[in-house]
Amino acid sequence: MRPDLLEILCCPVCKGDLTLSERRRDGDEIVEGTLRCARCAVDYPIADGIPDLLPPEDRP
Repeated sequence: MRPDLLEILCCPVCKGDLTLSERRRDGDEIVEGTLRCARCAVDYPIADGIPDLLPPEDRP
């Protein structure tokens, strides 16, 4: 995931802003990390460079 995507992403639950916490980066790409909604306190994982923006109740 490119960090500049934060400008267009929002929380799918409440439409709040997301904050990025990166664990691993490869050049300009975030490979592993978390997007967190400050408004509703939901975390969305980033794995293999892909953010999982499914609401928690819809995740497997």
